[in-house]
Amino acid sequence: MNNYSVYLNQLKKALSELDSWRESFGEEQENRYPEIPDNLISEFTERLKGNYPFHHPRYAGQMLKPPHPVAWLAYTLAMTINPNNHALDGGPPTSEMEKEVTASLAGMVGYGSDFLGHLTSGGTIANLEALYISREIHPGKAVASSANAHYTHSRVCRILGIEHITVPVDENGIPDHTFIQKNSDKIGTLVITPGTTGLGIVEPVHSLADLAISEGIRIHLDAAYGGFFKLLQGSGLIEDEAWKRFSEADSVVIDPHKHGLQPYGCGSVLFKDPAVGKYYKHDSPYTYFTSDDLHLGEISLECSRAGASAAALWATLQLLPLKQDSGLGEILKSCRRAAMFFYNRIEKGSSFTNFHKPDLDIVAYFPEPVKKSTSSISEMSRKIFQYGMNQEEIGFYLSLYKVPADTFLRKFPGYKKDSDEVTILRSVFMKPEHESFIPLLIDLLEEAAGVVSS
Repeated sequence: MNNYSVYLNQLKKALSELDSWRESFGEEQENRYPEIPDNLISEFTERLKGNYPFHHPRYAGQMLKPPHPVAWLAYTLAMTINPNNHALDGGPPTSEMEKEVTASLAGMVGYGSDFLGHLTSGGTIANLEALYISREIHPGKAVASSANAHYTHSRVCRILGIEHITVPVDENGIPDHTFIQKNSDKIGTLVITPGTTGLGIVEPVHSLADLAISEGIRIHLDAAYGGFFKLLQGSGLIEDEAWKRFSEADSVVIDPHKHGLQPYGCGSVLFKDPAVGKYYKHDSPYTYFTSDDLHLGEISLECSRAGASAAALWATLQLLPLKQDSGLGEILKSCRRAAMFFYNRIEKGSSFTNFHKPDLDIVAYFPEPVKKSTSSISEMSRKIFQYGMNQEEIGFYLSLYKVPADTFLRKFPGYKKDSDEVTILRSVFMKPEHESFIPLLIDLLEEAAGVVSS
């Protein structure tokens, strides 16, 4: 675990160097801002302690974890200058860093050097940009995404005035290919999700890409959550077929603030064909003067964007490059192994049943109640969820996931249907520390199951 105080000397040294740089421009005018009182910082710190322990492996609930120390150090240092990556005028060094990290992401996806891309303030805006380009290329055509896709897509379509089509999925979360084919004349873009945010399902990019290409449909990969797992292709830890076809997508979204170890406010969008830049074309009477090179604001729907985000990601990728056997790849391997360790322990026999075999690092499972009914599963799941959060010294933090009862019963027909939905348990093992924590978590879950069922 990280002890953040150990980085204090590095932060102080770097701040001192930046102070010297600032002073080189001449004596600053008197500071008109009030002093920051100690009691304000103390109150602020106390309020932060109201968070759940996102830093600890006991927290396996939502997609939350602190950024890597090198990321928050770089972000903090950059924020003392506060560069704006909308234009080179607002942040020359961090704009160059952004171009470098987007080139690294494009290389990981399999795009060549001739691509278009930039960072965004998150996955929602990144997907907005991708679907905006889709609308411009296929006006009047719909965007289709699966029932398991993020709700961003249907909401963005409403914003852009595009029809959205929801593709049904089977009990294993696989989109209905026949449905897509029957509606292909209406669809301009098909969104494929290699790593859904609910269960981490990797939709079959390979077969869906074949279908889209044959029907003349544009392909967008929403790899906001799963994108960095591309590094594990060929490692034997994930199924390779879907990941081999990434480079055939017309656009890809990846969120560095998920598995890229970044602070929130760091997404990215990549386009295979740089010619789509013409749809961003605009002019500004007061920016874009410092260089004839392409400014990032000229290929983005967002205007002001934190240069600190680019600085943090750049520093992180210097320390943890996008490689399989070192850097970020090793961290992702730990997360994947943790998920499979947990899954296999449940399979060997416990008070729980796996809902599905994980594709990435998200595992869903449910307790075995005495009364074999859908409502009993939901009730027991909620009790275990609450029990974990109520234990001070041996607490654990999970999340809940709702499944339509009919879908659940297609996978597990031995239960009585007495509710419309089934609430099950869900764990996100996105911290490498989870790998060694799994045995204790299993023990804690068994204890909780025994308590709530008695």
